[in-house]
Amino acid sequence: MKYRSGDISKLCSVNKETLRYYERKGLIAEPVRSDAGYRLYPEDSINRIKFIKRIQELGFTLSEINKLLGVVDKDDVRCADMNDFVVQKLREVQFKIRDLQRIETMLKDLQIRCPDEKAIHDCPIIEALIDNDQEEKEGIQ
Repeated sequence: MKYRSGDISKLCSVNKETLRYYERKGLIAEPVRSDAGYRLYPEDSINRIKFIKRIQELGFTLSEINKLLGVVDKDDVRCADMNDFVVQKLREVQFKIRDLQRIETMLKDLQIRCPDEKAIHDCPIIEALIDNDQEEKEGIQ
């Protein structure tokens, strides 16, 4: 089945300009055209576009996604240096995980220290954030 750009944009929750941009960047194949000039996308474009959007949400850039799609497409040019890419991305993900774990620890600590009945000017969460900000500024100087 073939889908017109309006249909596929609704199915994939992207706008038509995004589809054209993906085409220009080589993320999706340029669709065939109907006799009337409409772009007609093949059904497998739906999964590919949804994959692109989902992996973008996870923090991958379009350039990184293009490289990953090279593996799917068995494109030797886009697959070049894949190991270096994977190692670097893994480091970035591990760093983000550590940051998120620090945030989780801080939020749990703030949750424990925050009694519900205190007035906003007595809020230990605000005090802790101000103290933390002050410590960071002093550490920079």
